[in-house]
Amino acid sequence: MPRLSVSVERFPIAGSFVISRGAKTEASVVVATLEAGGFRGRGECVPYARYGESVESVLAAIESIRPAIEAGAGRIDLQSLMPRGAARNALDCAFWDLEAKRRGVRVYALAGLPAPQPTITAFTISLGAPETMAAAAKAGRNRPLLKLKLGGDGDPQRLAAVRAAAPAARLIADANEAWSADDLPANLAACAQYGVVLVEQPLPAGEDAILSNISHRVPICADESCHDRADLAALRGRYDAINVKLDKAGGLTEALALVAAAERFGFTVMIGSMVGTSLGVAPALLLTGQAKFVDLDGPLLLAKDRPDGLFYEGSLVRPPEPALWG
Repeated sequence: MPRLSVSVERFPIAGSFVISRGAKTEASVVVATLEAGGFRGRGECVPYARYGESVESVLAAIESIRPAIEAGAGRIDLQSLMPRGAARNALDCAFWDLEAKRRGVRVYALAGLPAPQPTITAFTISLGAPETMAAAAKAGRNRPLLKLKLGGDGDPQRLAAVRAAAPAARLIADANEAWSADDLPANLAACAQYGVVLVEQPLPAGEDAILSNISHRVPICADESCHDRADLAALRGRYDAINVKLDKAGGLTEALALVAAAERFGFTVMIGSMVGTSLGVAPALLLTGQAKFVDLDGPLLLAKDRPDGLFYEGSLVRPPEPALWG
């Protein structure tokens, strides 16, 4: 049976990461490690307060499943033994990694996927004053896809400033639930005016029914409103796309099923992640071949990544090596 160990690791963010709900200067991650037969599998998750998670709650959830794992429960069992979320993600990805190492094959082959290819990721511009965001956009103006964290009041001015600073970049606007029914039309119009290609989670989850009645030129993507397959039916008519994150879905196993279901429902797929290290981002790279938008820049936002981390060349990220994951 696998031996389970769990650790908490903290990685400083380069500067700060600011969204509508607040700022942070450190990424706190939980790493689950499974060892068996001389092989080791790892999985990383990022506890997220927005979803009622903390480092302590994730540790407790993982410890609660230890007896089942030590009794022989595996990756498939996890799907019914644990709810979706960060804790299950860490264990699920650790099981995938361990199986790949033991069998001497890559995870993408185990999952029946083609080999992942280098892909362009969005690069995030934190929420700030228009001139601050413009300066950050100017520094990243050679990146082909910028993701702007917005916050409600003053967002049209932020969009105008960023567009002037990075005229050639494609833009994603991510409000993180900060808009309201009152400012939604004006903000959507500003997004269309300044060439935004995707608007992410404009309204609070649970308060987004109005989207069914709002005409919009720019596609709208569900993030906080979409965790796993159970959420998809309610999103039809409101959203054009969904953001698939392993920490929300509860691991690669559910994320694979979610992507397949999203395509059946007619949703465009975006692959995203929380702000964490390359270990947490690596499994998501297996899904990028099925995505129109990729937002996997978490390691780029850190002051220092893991020593065996992903290789980024500008905004181009390459698939993981086995020493990292999978």
